[in-house]
Amino acid sequence: MRAVVQRVSRAFVTVAGETTGAIEQGFLVLLGVADGDVGADAEYLAKKIVALRVFEDEQGQMNRSLIDVGGRMLIVSQFTLLGDCRKGRRPSFDRAAQPEVADRLYQHFVAAVAEQGIVVATGRFQQHMLVELVNEGPVTLLVDSRREF
Repeated sequence: MRAVVQRVSRAFVTVAGETTGAIEQGFLVLLGVADGDVGADAEYLAKKIVALRVFEDEQGQMNRSLIDVGGRMLIVSQFTLLGDCRKGRRPSFDRAAQPEVADRLYQHFVAAVAEQGIVVATGRFQQHMLVELVNEGPVTLLVDSRREF
């Protein structure tokens, strides 16, 4: 499982002109589910991301987590994070999980974040989405549940 985590001052996602999720301070997480991922990958990633200390404290140091600042999380599924661009000019998505599996694990990740007391907003799985954000810092991290990525 792979996530792009962006610290944002605000972010929202729309589907067919309807806002499906919006947050103020927190994380926008773009989440890709790989073939072979299981529930433990979702749980690991949820705990890791919620605990990341990338929000500034009183001294301007990145020492605070999402919980510490009362932040929220907007989670958007994005299978293209598993795209392999090493050969040719068209990415291969062979490493991405099948939609049924990916949706189940995406929902598992959303639930695992919410269980930690984080207010969660989402996009819509397998839909064309427009995502807008203000990346604060900018702070952008790539977090994987397995080493082989």
